[in-house]
Amino acid sequence: MKTQHERHENTQLRNENEKLRADNMRYREALSNASCPNCGGPTAIGEMSFDEHHLRLENTRLREEIDRISAIAARYVGKPVVNYPVLSPPMPPRPVDLGVGNFGGQPGLGGDIYEAGDLLRSISAPTEADKPMIIELAVAAMEELIRMAQMDEPLWMNSLDGIDAVLNEDEYIRIFPHGIGPKPTGFKCEASRESAVVIMNHINLVEYLMDVNQWSTLFSGIVSRALTLEVLSTGVAGNYNGALQVMTAEFQLPTPLVPTRESYYVRYCKQHADGTWAVVDVSLDSIRPGPAARCRRRPSGCLIQEMPNGYSKVTWVEHVEVDDRGVHNLYKHLVSSGHAFGAKRWVATLNRQCERLASAMATNIPAGDAGVITNQEGRKSMMKLAERMVISFCAGVSASTAHTWTTLSGTGADDVRVMTRKSVDDPGRPPGIVLSAATSFWLPVPPKRVFDFLRDENTRNEWDILSNGGVVQEMAHIANGRDTGNCVSLIRVNSANSSQSNMLILQESCTDQTASFVIYAPVDIVAMNVVLNGGDPDYVALLPSGFAIFPDGTAAHGVGMDESGSTGGSLLTVAFQILVDSVPTAKLSLGSVATVNNLIACTVERIKASLSCESA
Repeated sequence: MKTQHERHENTQLRNENEKLRADNMRYREALSNASCPNCGGPTAIGEMSFDEHHLRLENTRLREEIDRISAIAARYVGKPVVNYPVLSPPMPPRPVDLGVGNFGGQPGLGGDIYEAGDLLRSISAPTEADKPMIIELAVAAMEELIRMAQMDEPLWMNSLDGIDAVLNEDEYIRIFPHGIGPKPTGFKCEASRESAVVIMNHINLVEYLMDVNQWSTLFSGIVSRALTLEVLSTGVAGNYNGALQVMTAEFQLPTPLVPTRESYYVRYCKQHADGTWAVVDVSLDSIRPGPAARCRRRPSGCLIQEMPNGYSKVTWVEHVEVDDRGVHNLYKHLVSSGHAFGAKRWVATLNRQCERLASAMATNIPAGDAGVITNQEGRKSMMKLAERMVISFCAGVSASTAHTWTTLSGTGADDVRVMTRKSVDDPGRPPGIVLSAATSFWLPVPPKRVFDFLRDENTRNEWDILSNGGVVQEMAHIANGRDTGNCVSLIRVNSANSSQSNMLILQESCTDQTASFVIYAPVDIVAMNVVLNGGDPDYVALLPSGFAIFPDGTAAHGVGMDESGSTGGSLLTVAFQILVDSVPTAKLSLGSVATVNNLIACTVERIKASLSCESA
């Protein structure tokens, strides 16, 4: 019996061995016919088994991700999420010593120090205990955003001019009774909605919104600082569907007269059954210990629909509650109307930036470009350098919590605000002490006329003291938008004084219906030649100066910069950055402050005089 049993076992083993041998031969034959999808060559057995193992692990992770998000959605959508406590009213601002020597690093705004800088500094990544509540909030916020984007009356009502959509707050509370709790005492609601078709593929647009660096670059005129604290989910199926990110950001208006708005929030991205993508933000202030927020984001974001021509239709909803008591009277109307930070400005900026990106990726050099740009690489390098210049200007002119402005009054012009920064080991800035000066004022001239006056090289001598009466000539011109004012230029100033050397100026001018900018910086001729030949622009030292132009909101057709010659006025910010000492450890002198103050005051007077004569 033992012998028979062993014989039976041997027969089974032989049969199994034959099966394995046959399988092995079949696999070998399949592998010999397999080819690498990247190079077309045969694929090694070790590579195949590694890839198969990697795919199995990836599939397991994706299944877990899908199950987790699906379970959360099934459990919480349509249910109350959390009852959030009412945020305490903000602390009153306290005065700051306005002595000229007080160029410290304390966060502040003009003559008042706002402790809002403590918010971004105090925030850390969420704990494990916080994460379930964050996910619940994100899923509910996604549902709210979609309904806010798709519903009309009675939730959204037409404004008096019939152009903008106005939120019915009573109806909003009735439809969405839960969420992040009631509006804090003293806060104002800003809610807006806007739609547009933009020149960008829907997948690329989602990628821009979900990458914090690309997002903050795309909206550099609105986002002064941004950081991803933690990624709770990277998404599924190799894209951002289901991605969850905990973030902080600081939103700005390019003027020292409007405080920046700090937010701590979760960003959630989802692809819906109809193919539409949605990206939503919602504040997480209630789960963060620390100082009370002065701005919180109710569900805000956008719906992105694929268009047949490769473009995307974007519907943007912006809904915040904010304490705006720190806003200067000059900008009160622009901010309270929602046009300073609202959906119209986000969409207009996105539309213009999509045009700029399309221009940067263009393979043919337009015939209108000047002859100094001889190749595509030089064109791209010059546009990249101009982009960095714009980002640096916007970040340095706002009332960010990252720096302190000191107000100098009695200059004969409007109040000038100044601050200093030390530049050390920064390849993008010259080393030494940099003095920034900015002032904002009202002009009884439509924004478009102000923009055209400032960007035109033929009228530069009327306001630019540094041109010193020289002959201004455009050496290169790169159009980067539908509007003729959207362009990057390289300008040469031939000095009227033969003893002075000629100067090169890099300038970018950009405009949309909500804002316009003319930003420029003197550039070294040798460094610029490297850029024009396609060299790395990151090592070109820049100190950008320029102008930010906003409508004052009094035009007959809202804030739009229309071509019909509207009678609305303009809010103009003038800002300069000057290297006052090439030694970073040097002390700032009163003479340097006086020089920069006189420069900006004289520029303002020249602009007012020129535009007043033009108006007359």
